Amino acid sequence: MILPPYADLLRLSADPEDRTILVMPFDDDVIGRPGFLHGGAIGGLLEMAAIVALKYALEEEGGGRIKPINVTVDYMRGGREKPTYAQGTVTRLGNRVANVEANAWQDDRSRPIAAARMNYLVARP
Repeated sequence: MILPPYADLLRLSADPEDRTILVMPFDDDVIGRPGFLHGGAIGGLLEMAAIVALKYALEEEGGGRIKPINVTVDYMRGGREKPTYAQGTVTRLGNRVANVEANAWQDDRSRPIAAARMNYLVARP
């Protein structure tokens, strides 16, 4: 799946066991305060995970283009110096609008470091 160029900057890759999970390695490009991830990098990871989930859902229905309407990110704890994972879930896929949630975690999926809710405008072919 082709992601926006920002995904390359974050060095995102798909988890080999589940292609809907994105992995962001800890690197100098994503450092915020010393020893922690930058909030923008976490938000970008969540947005890319939402895009992956939505594109897979749209492919099943014949494709389409998307445009973000809004993004809300809740930061729960600081991301540390380790790989960070994220996965999106399409909660509603309508004819014109899609609602997507995404969660980011590090060691334990049940303890997310951040979560996001996003709405996208959908243009179907």
